[in-house]
Amino acid sequence: MKKILLALFLALFTCSVSFVFAEENYHVGIPKGFYDDIDPNSLDEDDDKNQLSKSQEANYKEENSVEHELDDEGVMIPETKANPTKNYTEIYNSLEMPNFSYLHDIDPDQYYDMKDTAWSVYPLLRLNSPIYFKSITVDPGYYLLTPRENKGKWYMLFKQNGVVKYIIPVYDRDYTPEGFYAKHIPKPKLTPSQKFHTGFLSAIGHVKSSKRKDPIKSYLEVNDLENYFVSIVIYYGSHKYSTLFRTIRL
Repeated sequence: MKKILLALFLALFTCSVSFVFAEENYHVGIPKGFYDDIDPNSLDEDDDKNQLSKSQEANYKEENSVEHELDDEGVMIPETKANPTKNYTEIYNSLEMPNFSYLHDIDPDQYYDMKDTAWSVYPLLRLNSPIYFKSITVDPGYYLLTPRENKGKWYMLFKQNGVVKYIIPVYDRDYTPEGFYAKHIPKPKLTPSQKFHTGFLSAIGHVKSSKRKDPIKSYLEVNDLENYFVSIVIYYGSHKYSTLFRTIRL
């Protein structure tokens, strides 16, 4: 009976409190008019701007992201940039035929290049089939290749038995990379007695003359290119010289 009376009392009290709040225009929780100064359209515009900025940020990250390749151990492999392909047809057509020759086809500077050595310092080319530079046909054979300058332009001399057989223009002259000869030219393997003999002779030579110097280093490369072109490159001292030929005549 007490529980029933208590329940009726709480019900009457709740109804009376609700009536008072309704009469006095009281608001429980959020005050009346709290949202009156907020424009719903502006909220939509802010949402659009936020979505746009997030989309732009995602696009920027996608455009500027770099995918790195990993090796088997998970170590990042450095990215290598591919060199642009040269237009060898345009280079070949731009080269001019040589308009000079040597007296009796003898290279006058050869003596100064070889006076301190017992062997030729020029790289030796063994050609098994003919190659062509415009109207010049370089026949098969053995040639000593020598770079020479004439009136500000560089040329490659093809020599046999000390005689200049062909003169070919150089299309590119550049510096030899540092450490190139140490990497590509193997050192001769000497026995202990040969090492002692060589060191002894070198010491005597340095004692007799302070002007003694090592012979100039040289190296030869032949590269097959696209469209029936072939490039012959010689490294001679501090520079490398590139020439361009065709394996079939145009």
